[in-house]
Amino acid sequence: MSIERPAGPLNLKLTGDILYDDVADSHDIDLETGAGYFDLREAWLFYRPTDYADLKTGRQVLTWGTGDLLFINDLFPKDYRSFFIGRDEEYLKAPSDSIKLSLFSGVASLDLVYTPRFDANRYIDGSRISFYNPATGSIAGRDNQLNARVPDDWFGDDEIAARLHTNRHGYELAAYGYTGFWKNPAGSDPATGEAIFPALDVLGASARGTLGPGIGNAELGYYHSVDDSSGNDPDIANSELRFLAGYEQEIAREVTLGLQYYLEHMQNYDRYRDSLPAGTPARDHNRHIVTVRLTKVALQQDLKLSVFNFYSPSDEDGYLRAGASYRLDDNWTLSGGLNLFYGDEQHTFFRQFEKNSNVYTAIRYGFGTIDP
Repeated sequence: MSIERPAGPLNLKLTGDILYDDVADSHDIDLETGAGYFDLREAWLFYRPTDYADLKTGRQVLTWGTGDLLFINDLFPKDYRSFFIGRDEEYLKAPSDSIKLSLFSGVASLDLVYTPRFDANRYIDGSRISFYNPATGSIAGRDNQLNARVPDDWFGDDEIAARLHTNRHGYELAAYGYTGFWKNPAGSDPATGEAIFPALDVLGASARGTLGPGIGNAELGYYHSVDDSSGNDPDIANSELRFLAGYEQEIAREVTLGLQYYLEHMQNYDRYRDSLPAGTPARDHNRHIVTVRLTKVALQQDLKLSVFNFYSPSDEDGYLRAGASYRLDDNWTLSGGLNLFYGDEQHTFFRQFEKNSNVYTAIRYGFGTIDP
């Protein structure tokens, strides 16, 4: 459901989804986590004070960066719960309650996003999807949900994100900055056992443009773990260097192939290994992921077939996401697919979700109004 309405110099948009999850214990509405019968996706006011500035205030879905389902400098919230149970890919992007200022010039453009209260990812906590709990060394679900302390002080636990971008000779170039918190729980409080979101600063850059017969992209980001700069604290994630390179090309009529390579390089790795409690599985110094996406559209683009596979050669695990959707008309869409997690060791990222593998079907009805 979407409503967009101009009001003089302002523009208002409201977008929400009505949904029902029979697995959920409660259907009480929680706009922060997206739980319940209604999820508010957008509720913003847009204002253009000059020809070189835009201002958007309120709940909005934000995105930037060059990755396909892999994110480095996009530090806006994601909804991995909905993604792993088969909802449309657009729902991987959770909404932010933010103020976005965009400034334009002939040389470059600047986007500034201020979020007065931290917006965490809608992360896996055991309530809907089971996961590996390193504290117990076993898979945890509803019987042992993750208890997390999320920073929630208005204007105290805030976030700032910035992007400076330009286009040169057909290539999109960008530099990024972020200060806030890790978007997923990345530490624990030894006194209470609660999962925590330590402070995080990120600097990065990206490039995207024509490469041979296709489109290439590259992205880099340095994750500075503010609360554990030395890497000596076993209860807080170490700093990381992250890198992504991708390539996309149409290989046949209405058939597109996309390839990606992704790297997480942990800083101060020796200190991390030395600080681990006995018996705790260690992360690899370098975590690698390769992805393959194959997409086919047909029937005047009403039918879409897609296969996307994540595989980590370092973790020896992966995630296959396959789906098909058919648009009946402007309102109705039928879809179905498969989410398959696999791997050798239950503590690795994708393998921990193996028992959450599923097939799904869905029917979606969308409607909206735009008033002149």
